[in-house]
Amino acid sequence: MKTTYLPAALALLGIGWGLAGLGMTGHMAAHMIAVALAAPLLALALGGSGADPAHRWPAMVTPLAMSLIELAVVWIWHLPALRAAAGHAPALLMVEQLCFLGVGVLLWSAVLARPQAARASGVGALFLTSMHMTLLGALIGLAPRPLYRAMSHASPFGMSALQDQQLAGVVMLLIGGAAYLVGGLAVLGGLLRQETMT
Repeated sequence: MKTTYLPAALALLGIGWGLAGLGMTGHMAAHMIAVALAAPLLALALGGSGADPAHRWPAMVTPLAMSLIELAVVWIWHLPALRAAAGHAPALLMVEQLCFLGVGVLLWSAVLARPQAARASGVGALFLTSMHMTLLGALIGLAPRPLYRAMSHASPFGMSALQDQQLAGVVMLLIGGAAYLVGGLAVLGGLLRQETMT
Protein backbone atom coordinates (compact mmCIF):
# COMPACT_ATOMS: atom_id res chain seq x y z
CA MET A 1 0.00 0.00 0.00
CA LYS A 2 1.36 3.42 -0.99
CA THR A 3 0.67 5.37 2.19
CA THR A 4 1.73 8.73 0.72
CA TYR A 5 -1.68 9.11 -0.96
CA LEU A 6 -3.74 8.03 2.04
CA PRO A 7 -3.44 11.19 4.21
CA ALA A 8 -4.42 13.42 1.29
CA ALA A 9 -7.46 11.24 0.53
CA LEU A 10 -8.57 11.26 4.17
CA ALA A 11 -8.08 15.03 4.43
CA LEU A 12 -10.21 15.55 1.32
CA LEU A 13 -12.95 13.31 2.72
CA GLY A 14 -12.96 15.35 5.93
CA ILE A 15 -13.29 18.58 3.95
CA GLY A 16 -16.11 17.06 1.92
CA TRP A 17 -17.99 15.93 5.01
CA GLY A 18 -17.67 19.44 6.43
CA LEU A 19 -19.15 20.96 3.27
CA ALA A 20 -22.05 18.48 3.01
CA GLY A 21 -24.39 20.58 5.16
CA LEU A 22 -24.04 23.76 3.09
CA GLY A 23 -27.07 23.37 0.88
CA MET A 24 -27.07 21.64 -2.47
CA THR A 25 -23.78 23.30 -3.45
CA GLY A 26 -21.92 22.02 -0.40
CA HIS A 27 -23.50 18.62 -0.77
CA MET A 28 -22.46 18.41 -4.42
CA ALA A 29 -18.93 19.47 -3.49
CA ALA A 30 -18.83 16.63 -0.95
CA HIS A 31 -20.00 14.17 -3.62
CA MET A 32 -17.42 15.31 -6.13
CA ILE A 33 -14.61 15.33 -3.58
CA ALA A 34 -15.44 11.72 -2.67
CA VAL A 35 -15.90 10.30 -6.16
CA ALA A 36 -13.48 12.34 -8.27
CA LEU A 37 -10.69 13.49 -5.94
CA ALA A 38 -10.39 11.23 -2.88
CA ALA A 39 -11.26 8.04 -4.81
CA PRO A 40 -8.33 8.20 -7.26
CA LEU A 41 -5.95 8.90 -4.36
CA LEU A 42 -7.31 5.88 -2.48
CA ALA A 43 -7.00 3.77 -5.64
CA LEU A 44 -3.37 4.85 -5.94
CA ALA A 45 -2.80 4.10 -2.24
CA LEU A 46 -4.29 0.60 -2.62
CA GLY A 47 -2.71 -0.12 -6.00
CA GLY A 48 -1.18 -3.60 -6.26
CA SER A 49 -1.88 -4.46 -2.63
CA GLY A 50 -4.16 -7.20 -1.34
CA ALA A 51 -6.81 -4.54 -0.71
CA ASP A 52 -6.82 -3.35 -4.34
CA PRO A 53 -10.21 -4.48 -5.73
CA ALA A 54 -8.96 -4.66 -9.32
CA HIS A 55 -6.01 -6.76 -8.21
CA ARG A 56 -8.23 -9.12 -6.19
CA TRP A 57 -11.07 -9.48 -8.72
CA PRO A 58 -9.60 -8.57 -12.13
CA ALA A 59 -12.33 -10.34 -14.12
CA MET A 60 -15.11 -8.31 -12.44
CA VAL A 61 -13.47 -4.96 -11.68
CA THR A 62 -12.99 -3.81 -15.26
CA PRO A 63 -13.04 -0.18 -16.44
CA LEU A 64 -16.24 -0.32 -18.50
CA ALA A 65 -18.20 -2.34 -15.93
CA MET A 66 -17.17 -0.03 -13.09
CA SER A 67 -17.95 3.05 -15.18
CA LEU A 68 -21.49 1.78 -15.75
CA ILE A 69 -21.93 0.94 -12.07
CA GLU A 70 -20.70 4.40 -11.12
CA LEU A 71 -23.11 5.96 -13.61
CA ALA A 72 -26.03 4.09 -12.04
CA VAL A 73 -25.02 4.96 -8.47
CA VAL A 74 -24.46 8.66 -9.20
CA TRP A 75 -27.74 9.11 -11.09
CA ILE A 76 -29.81 7.11 -8.59
CA TRP A 77 -28.54 9.12 -5.62
CA HIS A 78 -29.44 12.33 -7.45
CA LEU A 79 -33.11 11.38 -7.76
CA PRO A 80 -34.92 14.14 -5.81
CA ALA A 81 -36.77 11.76 -3.45
CA LEU A 82 -33.63 9.85 -2.50
CA ARG A 83 -31.63 13.07 -2.18
CA ALA A 84 -34.30 14.47 0.14
CA ALA A 85 -34.24 11.32 2.28
CA ALA A 86 -30.45 11.44 2.61
CA GLY A 87 -30.65 15.14 3.46
CA HIS A 88 -32.79 14.38 6.52
CA ALA A 89 -31.08 11.23 7.80
CA PRO A 90 -27.38 11.41 8.74
CA ALA A 91 -27.03 7.61 8.52
CA LEU A 92 -28.40 7.60 4.97
CA LEU A 93 -26.14 10.53 4.09
CA MET A 94 -23.17 8.47 5.27
CA VAL A 95 -24.33 5.52 3.13
CA GLU A 96 -24.66 7.87 0.15
CA GLN A 97 -21.13 9.24 0.59
CA LEU A 98 -19.71 5.74 1.05
CA CYS A 99 -21.45 4.63 -2.16
CA PHE A 100 -19.87 7.50 -4.06
CA LEU A 101 -16.45 6.79 -2.60
CA GLY A 102 -16.78 3.04 -3.20
CA VAL A 103 -17.75 3.27 -6.86
CA GLY A 104 -15.10 5.90 -7.42
CA VAL A 105 -12.39 3.67 -5.94
CA LEU A 106 -13.61 0.72 -8.02
CA LEU A 107 -13.47 2.70 -11.27
CA TRP A 108 -10.08 4.31 -10.64
CA SER A 109 -8.65 0.98 -9.44
CA ALA A 110 -9.94 -0.77 -12.56
CA VAL A 111 -8.27 1.83 -14.79
CA LEU A 112 -4.97 2.05 -12.90
CA ALA A 113 -4.54 -1.71 -12.38
CA ARG A 114 -4.45 -2.46 -16.09
CA PRO A 115 -1.03 -2.92 -17.67
CA GLN A 116 -0.05 0.20 -19.60
CA ALA A 117 -0.71 -1.52 -22.92
CA ALA A 118 -4.25 -2.48 -21.88
CA ARG A 119 -5.37 0.91 -20.55
CA ALA A 120 -7.27 1.95 -23.68
CA SER A 121 -10.48 0.61 -22.10
CA GLY A 122 -9.72 2.80 -19.08
CA VAL A 123 -9.49 5.87 -21.30
CA GLY A 124 -12.93 5.10 -22.72
CA ALA A 125 -14.39 4.46 -19.26
CA LEU A 126 -13.05 7.74 -17.87
CA PHE A 127 -14.33 9.69 -20.90
CA LEU A 128 -17.75 8.06 -20.54
CA THR A 129 -17.82 9.02 -16.86
CA SER A 130 -16.78 12.58 -17.70
CA MET A 131 -19.64 12.82 -20.18
CA HIS A 132 -22.34 11.53 -17.83
CA MET A 133 -21.09 13.76 -14.99
CA THR A 134 -21.18 16.74 -17.36
CA LEU A 135 -24.69 15.84 -18.53
CA LEU A 136 -26.05 15.42 -15.00
CA GLY A 137 -24.37 18.65 -13.88
CA ALA A 138 -25.92 20.49 -16.82
CA LEU A 139 -29.38 19.03 -16.12
CA ILE A 140 -29.18 20.07 -12.47
CA GLY A 141 -27.72 23.49 -13.22
CA LEU A 142 -30.08 24.35 -16.08
CA ALA A 143 -33.32 23.02 -14.56
CA PRO A 144 -35.93 25.81 -14.61
CA ARG A 145 -37.15 25.03 -11.08
CA PRO A 146 -35.64 23.69 -7.87
CA LEU A 147 -35.38 19.89 -7.97
CA TYR A 148 -34.16 19.58 -4.39
CA ARG A 149 -36.55 21.74 -2.36
CA ALA A 150 -35.83 19.72 0.78
CA MET A 151 -32.34 21.24 0.84
CA SER A 152 -33.43 24.86 0.35
CA HIS A 153 -33.33 25.58 4.11
CA ALA A 154 -29.55 25.14 4.07
CA SER A 155 -28.74 27.20 0.96
CA PRO A 156 -25.48 29.07 1.66
CA PHE A 157 -24.86 32.82 1.35
CA GLY A 158 -28.55 33.70 1.21
CA MET A 159 -29.02 32.06 -2.17
CA SER A 160 -32.43 30.92 -3.29
CA ALA A 161 -33.01 27.18 -3.74
CA LEU A 162 -32.73 27.59 -7.53
CA GLN A 163 -29.49 29.58 -7.30
CA ASP A 164 -28.04 26.99 -4.93
CA GLN A 165 -29.00 24.21 -7.33
CA GLN A 166 -27.51 26.08 -10.30
CA LEU A 167 -24.21 26.52 -8.47
CA ALA A 168 -24.29 22.83 -7.50
CA GLY A 169 -24.61 21.95 -11.19
CA VAL A 170 -21.56 24.09 -11.95
CA VAL A 171 -19.60 22.33 -9.18
CA MET A 172 -20.48 18.98 -10.71
CA LEU A 173 -19.44 20.16 -14.16
CA LEU A 174 -16.16 21.64 -12.98
CA ILE A 175 -15.01 18.94 -10.57
CA GLY A 176 -16.77 15.79 -11.78
CA GLY A 177 -16.54 16.35 -15.51
CA ALA A 178 -13.03 17.78 -15.40
CA ALA A 179 -11.47 15.20 -13.05
CA TYR A 180 -12.44 12.28 -15.27
CA LEU A 181 -11.53 14.13 -18.45
CA VAL A 182 -8.08 14.99 -17.08
CA GLY A 183 -7.67 11.42 -15.82
CA GLY A 184 -8.61 10.02 -19.23
CA LEU A 185 -6.21 12.38 -21.00
CA ALA A 186 -3.40 11.43 -18.59
CA VAL A 187 -3.93 7.71 -19.23
CA LEU A 188 -4.13 8.37 -22.99
CA GLY A 189 -0.91 10.38 -22.79
CA GLY A 190 0.79 7.42 -21.11
CA LEU A 191 -0.40 5.12 -23.88
CA LEU A 192 0.86 7.46 -26.59
CA ARG A 193 4.25 7.82 -24.90
CA GLN A 194 4.54 4.05 -24.73
CA GLU A 195 3.69 3.78 -28.44
CA THR A 196 6.41 6.25 -29.40
CA MET A 197 8.99 4.40 -27.28
CA THR A 198 8.30 1.02 -28.95
